[in-house]
Amino acid sequence: CGPLAWNPYLTNILTVHCGIFCSFLLNRRFNFKMTDRTLRRFLMFYVTGLFGLLLSQIILWAGSLVCDHIMAVKIFSIFVVAAVQFLLNRTFAFGKPRNPS
Repeated sequence: CGPLAWNPYLTNILTVHCGIFCSFLLNRRFNFKMTDRTLRRFLMFYVTGLFGLLLSQIILWAGSLVCDHIMAVKIFSIFVVAAVQFLLNRTFAFGKPRNPS
């Protein structure tokens, strides 16, 4: 809490958006190694990222009700949201396309 202290909710929103863009580029290239259908994959990744943002905001809000250490709550939320988003992205954004039969 000083002159450079930011609102934790606004900071969370800004940093999550930066993270979504950076994470998509890195996951696309190095983790999932899929460079096709970029726009579709990005849109699915972005929606998953927005869901993660919502989940993160909910965890921050609920955590602030029971804990005075907002940074500890944020760190906890990072692990929860990262796991959920990885599973969703592996399935939807970077999953193999279904063949229409």
